Amino acid sequence: MRYAHEVDKVRTAERTLMARLPEGTLMRRAAAGLASVCARLLSGGRALGEAGLGVYGARVVLLVGSGDNGGDALYAGAGLARRGARVTAILAGAKTHEGGLAELRATGGRAVPVADDARVAEEIDLAELIIDGMLGIGGRGGLREPYAGLAGRAAAGGAVVVACDLPSGIDASTGQVAGPAVRADVTVTFGIYKPGLLVDPGAQHAGVVELVDIGLGPYLPDPDVCAPRADDIADRLPRPTNESDKYRRGVVGVLAGGEAFTGAAVLAVGGAVHGGAGMVRFASSEHPVELVRQRWPEAVTTVIGDSLDKVGRVQAWVAGPGLGTDERAEALLAQVLASDLPVLVDADGLTVLSRRRDLLWRTAPTLLTPHAGELARLLGTDPAEVEARRLEHVRRAAEELNATVLLKGSTTVIAEAERPVRVNPTGTPWLATAGTGDVLSGLTGALLAGGLEAIDAATAGAYLHGLAARLSADPYGRGEAPISAYDVVDALPGAFRTVSA
Repeated sequence: MRYAHEVDKVRTAERTLMARLPEGTLMRRAAAGLASVCARLLSGGRALGEAGLGVYGARVVLLVGSGDNGGDALYAGAGLARRGARVTAILAGAKTHEGGLAELRATGGRAVPVADDARVAEEIDLAELIIDGMLGIGGRGGLREPYAGLAGRAAAGGAVVVACDLPSGIDASTGQVAGPAVRADVTVTFGIYKPGLLVDPGAQHAGVVELVDIGLGPYLPDPDVCAPRADDIADRLPRPTNESDKYRRGVVGVLAGGEAFTGAAVLAVGGAVHGGAGMVRFASSEHPVELVRQRWPEAVTTVIGDSLDKVGRVQAWVAGPGLGTDERAEALLAQVLASDLPVLVDADGLTVLSRRRDLLWRTAPTLLTPHAGELARLLGTDPAEVEARRLEHVRRAAEELNATVLLKGSTTVIAEAERPVRVNPTGTPWLATAGTGDVLSGLTGALLAGGLEAIDAATAGAYLHGLAARLSADPYGRGEAPISAYDVVDALPGAFRTVSA
């Protein structure tokens, strides 16, 4: 896992460590790591396969603010100047770190006041690499002048932009972007990841994140956010043994589809079939049942009316995709939630729950998989607010709704009360197409039926779903192309193989 801590915890750990070290040691460690990454970028080029110009003679610009990030940037700039880079610091803060500025000048670097507009514009236009050291992890709200103008100029130029610890203008604890902010190609973060680097919209501004170890680890408490790696997923996946049969591997029930939305049923069952379920039992009205039989003959299907009594024994339920939102759908969902089984609710089921939140007060595990609009209805708020503050709203939902909540979107986040929020690192913007959420529901429901806890099923489901989308969008490593929900279903076996390799 990659672990992330909110600002207050990072600050406390920094103070504890600094009290045990000679003054300035922590800043020197951070600056050395930052300079090393920048040197590697200059030597390796901005794009994969590009030769790069090397450090010697490279034009480097530092955007220097008043705080410690400005000091980090200045010391890192001095390190690059020692290796022959032509380094210019644009002094944009009300004050400047004196030690860092003195060292930069001693190594041949230059300083330009931000008020010298013509010189500032020239230096940024000629730069090959820009280090953003304007604001640190304590910054709140969007950038104000002169920082906002410098961020805009950096974005308009052709230089590689490297953020020092965090792109200026990003909320380190939440990822919120409340105005102008730096867009970095690479962020070099110190000591530990910050949630704002992993969660959109902040993550979109961070680029590739490089972690520099400065010794904070022993002084940090439990994380606030974590992001799984492939081996974390592999360790959690249920695996059949020689003694396994279809019942031991897990039987998932899928209550989905209606006369209006038959495709949702077919896709959800496809996700479950390729999600490792020992058996998939599908229940719906006659037309979607016939379509599922044709596409997935291995699924056991049942035509139902207003009761689930004939479906047979299952070990977890997926309810909602394409089900409808009328009284019949509400009654069927109520039967599922009245059981003592794990239940995943998606799509139309979430719309029903927005008016029947009382159905969620149950003792068995419940996993909800909304997008921002569906979560906004459940919480009685605005979708734009959910998108802007994803961590805040997914945590609130987990508490208020007595459920594990997987909030889909550009960053999928998963919350359960009193546990760190999990952030999914896989996926592609091509996933934003009809039906992919239904595939995720079936896949995750199969993992629930296989015995995983709700938060682990959600984590593994999101990871594999995003990985399958990547594999189908770019199967030969030649650049991504549009995909369909069926493509994601077909790529799921490859995703399982990839994490297990």
